Amino acid sequence: MGRVTAVIFDWAGTTVDHGSLAPVRTLQKLFARRGIEVTEEEARRDMGVYKKDHIRALLRAKFGGPPREAEVEDLFAEFIPMQMDCLAAYSAVIPAVPETVERLRARGIKIGSTTGYLRPMLDLLLATAAGQGYQPDCALCPDDTIAGRPWPWMCYLNAIRLGTYPMCTMVKIGDTVSDIQEGLNAGMWTIGIARTGNMIGLTAEEFAALPTEEQTARLEAVRHQFGEAGAHYVIDSVDQFDPDPIEHRLAQGERP
Repeated sequence: MGRVTAVIFDWAGTTVDHGSLAPVRTLQKLFARRGIEVTEEEARRDMGVYKKDHIRALLRAKFGGPPREAEVEDLFAEFIPMQMDCLAAYSAVIPAVPETVERLRARGIKIGSTTGYLRPMLDLLLATAAGQGYQPDCALCPDDTIAGRPWPWMCYLNAIRLGTYPMCTMVKIGDTVSDIQEGLNAGMWTIGIARTGNMIGLTAEEFAALPTEEQTARLEAVRHQFGEAGAHYVIDSVDQFDPDPIEHRLAQGERP
């Protein structure tokens, strides 16, 4: 009971696409086609959830009430090919992710993943990431279950397919509040990703160009947001993950 059995990673902003740019750019372009301006902050607010739910939330925020489902479906159908085209440009594996995964596997830890993308989008990412040295043992999307984040179903199905148990020996790592909610709802340890993810929303080069004081301030703001959401830990990037503190707490009888 004192050993971490599996780590479930998010995709965009956590293991690929530094800054989680692909979904933001696509959503902004999608709504712009309808004459609706969506700011980057608005596009990022509900990041991580199933994309149809994300579109629904944006419409609700823009117009102050429940959107017509026909409009949601229409936008979602238009979103899919746009996102597929965009993913090709924003699918680079974040540095040190493959090495981190191999370090974890050497400890007997299995690697799963969840996303708010659809299965064709995830399959594209899987193929691209494999060519760059990252290949999880299990990769699931909302299509594979009855609902996406913040529901825990994708994490539960990861556990089934990975053969890992109990849930308190598993860790969910992601760059959005919905990732943290997903992990908490599944009874897992949760870790927020600050620097490479949605909450900062910058490429590695853009972040490095910021003054040191601004980098620190932005990271502190993200850590606070994740803390408010209930994250057990917050790290800047995946390569900083160390299972030892969690395994120590498990050995002491602590649970998420």
